[in-house]
Amino acid sequence: MADATLRLDIEHVTKTFPGVKALSDMSLRVRPGEVHGLLGENGAGKSTLLRTMCGVLKPNAGTITLDGEILALRGPLDARRAGIAMIHQELQQVRELTVAQNMFLGRSLRRGSVFVDRAAQEKAAARALAALDPAIRADAQIKTLKVAQRQIVEIGRALLENARIIAMDERTSSLTPSEFERLAVVIADLAARGVSIIYVSHKMDEVFKVCSRATIMRDGQLVGEVDLRETTESAVVAMMVGRELAVAHHRSSATAETVLSVNGLTSGTKVVDATFELRRGEVLGIAGLIGAGRTELLRLIAGADRPTSGSITLNGRQLTKQGTRAAIAAGIGLAPEERKREGIIPQRSVMNNVALPSMKHFAPRGLIRSRALRKEATEILTNINLRPLLIDRPIRLFSGGNQQKAIIARWIAANCQILLFDEPTRGIDIGAKAEIYSLIERLAAEGKSIVVVSSELPEIIRVADRVLVMRQGRIAAQLERKDLSEQAIVAHAVPQTSVSD
Repeated sequence: MADATLRLDIEHVTKTFPGVKALSDMSLRVRPGEVHGLLGENGAGKSTLLRTMCGVLKPNAGTITLDGEILALRGPLDARRAGIAMIHQELQQVRELTVAQNMFLGRSLRRGSVFVDRAAQEKAAARALAALDPAIRADAQIKTLKVAQRQIVEIGRALLENARIIAMDERTSSLTPSEFERLAVVIADLAARGVSIIYVSHKMDEVFKVCSRATIMRDGQLVGEVDLRETTESAVVAMMVGRELAVAHHRSSATAETVLSVNGLTSGTKVVDATFELRRGEVLGIAGLIGAGRTELLRLIAGADRPTSGSITLNGRQLTKQGTRAAIAAGIGLAPEERKREGIIPQRSVMNNVALPSMKHFAPRGLIRSRALRKEATEILTNINLRPLLIDRPIRLFSGGNQQKAIIARWIAANCQILLFDEPTRGIDIGAKAEIYSLIERLAAEGKSIVVVSSELPEIIRVADRVLVMRQGRIAAQLERKDLSEQAIVAHAVPQTSVSD
């Protein structure tokens, strides 16, 4: 008999793909009005479980019960009709359409049987959004909204469909702390109204803030279910990764030798008069609020954008040519913030993605020396612990952490000595984060110089020898290692008018 106290009861679900068992005897139980964490490393099977629950995938075995009724889902439409909604990691929205049009995609309100009733749609959308964020206009184009507001639109859409359970898959990776706080309030309000939330995130502080219980997965299997009020973050992480993560301390390999000098670099109001030096073996952090100019500064150094004034000097020689090719030729490589959109060619193999900027080296006469390329790619990817070591596999099939490793491998293969990392661990699980931190320190120890932009202050403090704090396009402060703290960074990152209020 179904448990009447449960909103969702997934029991003994198994899902296999050719050669892979993605889920094995997996179970998940969520109560009415509960915010329930679903935790695990990348590749643990979380997304596969949610896609099964939402009718995208059909399980090979097991049952899905919603409010006591066993569901037979033939597709996503059946799941939505049953009251199951999913807010995907990549928002499923049409940028050119309005908020209301997006909220009614696939199920338009009509006058008669032909014409879409836009007025009725906007009225219904406005009602649903009023309790979530009254500032969002139903007739606004979705592309004009901030990411946090676009997420609230997706929640509003789920409420319009009378969702009883909403799964949120890594929905806070691109939010500022204040935007997360607003979303946390919305989530709490939904729970108070009886809506159940499945919350997937790699950010443990957020999980402990919004969730009451959590189910932990590893390798497609259930590890355990925990009451988050009665456990610790370290205990949860140990269950996720199958081992205790050693507490790593910062290691510096910085020397006194200056390898990169940036002088007066300016690009309109986005970056204004940026001046600093980077030393050999140094990890230089760049902190600041979103919109402070951090990403724009890295793109100028990498040649992706052109400055209006200023200069870049590398090993005593000023770079006179502009553009990404000139920067790469000079030994500067960028791992961009938008990894999936700007950092990889998803359909191409890991090996080909690694070789992108150094293909001339492997094809001196126009013909690719495949054996040499395969040998070097294998050596580098083995050294940085790509898992699994399948270099012919399309890179889109790898986890975010392994995609990031492949991008780093690209610049190692290109023999770049200056590495620019923009949000290097965004969307990456806690075990993979530790590997990326270790890899950054290894590269610095080998004499490479690294610049890291991150919105996560503990990450900046963990990896950086020195930190530049940006505010409104300018470098507002330079903090040495001994002066680093979250409070010190925030004090310089926030506009002075706000500090005095």
